[in-house]
Amino acid sequence: MNSIAPAVELIEVTRHFGDVKALNAVSLTIQQGEFFAMLGPSGSGKTTCLRLIAGFDQPSSGHIRIAGQDATALPPYERDVNTVFQDYALFPHMTLGDNIGYSLMLKKVPKSERLKRVADMLDLVQLSGLEHRKPAQLSGGQRQRVALARALVNQPKMLLLDEPLGALDLKLRQQMQIELKTIQRQLGITFIFVTHDQEEALTMSDRLAVFNQGKIEQMGSPVEVYERPATAFVANFVGVSNWISGQLAQLLTGSAQSFVLRPEKIQMLDPNLPPPADLCSAMGKIKNILYLGMYTRYEIGLQPEGLLSVVEQNRQSSHWAEGDAVRLLWQREHLVMI
Repeated sequence: MNSIAPAVELIEVTRHFGDVKALNAVSLTIQQGEFFAMLGPSGSGKTTCLRLIAGFDQPSSGHIRIAGQDATALPPYERDVNTVFQDYALFPHMTLGDNIGYSLMLKKVPKSERLKRVADMLDLVQLSGLEHRKPAQLSGGQRQRVALARALVNQPKMLLLDEPLGALDLKLRQQMQIELKTIQRQLGITFIFVTHDQEEALTMSDRLAVFNQGKIEQMGSPVEVYERPATAFVANFVGVSNWISGQLAQLLTGSAQSFVLRPEKIQMLDPNLPPPADLCSAMGKIKNILYLGMYTRYEIGLQPEGLLSVVEQNRQSSHWAEGDAVRLLWQREHLVMI
C-alpha cells in the first residue's frame, strides 16, 4: 500500500471564513484502499475537510494532493472522486436504473455498456430487479444503496461519504455500516467517511482522525484512539471515560497526574473479598444504576470522595442494588495518563 502515492495528502491546510478558522493548518495522509473516518462534533472541521478534498471549496492556504498530484485548485469534475450525501440527492422522477446510469449517459457511454454497469451496481448493493422503481417506492436504506451505486458506477478511485447514514434508524444504520465496509473491501477503493457517531467510526474505519475546533486531536487505528486517547477531548468524545485528576488521582494512583479509565475496564466485587495483590483497588458505594439493555452502568461513590462509572454486560440478572458497598478492581496498565 505504501509503495504507491497516497490517495490523499493535506499539507498544512487552513480554511477560514472571516475570523473563523474552520480548518487550522491540518496535515494528514490517507493511503490507497483505506477506509478512513473523520470523526468530530458539529463545527469541528471534518465536513470542511471533506469538501476541500472533493473540490467543492478551496483552502485559504496549504496544499492538497490526490494520488500524488497537486489538486489544490482543481475543480470537482477533474478529480477522480465521487461523493455520497446524507440526503441521497436522487432524481425523484427517474427510475433507479436511470438514477444510477445518469452520469454514464452524460459521458455518452454506449447503452449496452451502461446497462451492464448499472446491473453490476444493482447487484453489488443488493437491489437487483428493482431498476424500474422510483425513489419514492423505496425504503431509506434502499435509497442509500442507490446513492452509493450511483457514486460507484463511475469507478472512482476514491469515494467521499458525508454522514450518509445519519437519516437512518439505529438498526438499519448498523446494518448499513456492515454493508458499506463489505463493499469497500470488495472494491478495494479508498473510502473517506465523515461522521459524528463514534460507533460508526470505530466499527467501520481502518484509521480515523478525531477533529476538534479545526484541528486533528488524534489520528490512528480505532483500537489506538479508543484504548490510548492522546488528549482529554478524545478521551471524553470517543466513548465514555472516567476522568481522574487532582486529589482523586492521588488517592487512587499515588500521583496527581490526570488519568483516564474506561468504565468497562473496572470490575465490581463483594467488598469483603480481599483484593488481588497485582490489581488496583478502591472501596465505594453504588449511587445510581442505569439499565441499558446489553449492559448496565453503575455510578459508584468512592470512599472517602470521588465518583467512578462502571459498566457490566448483562450476562445474567444483576444482584447489585443502590446503596450496596462494592470493591472496585482494575489493572494499572488500563490507567491512561493524559
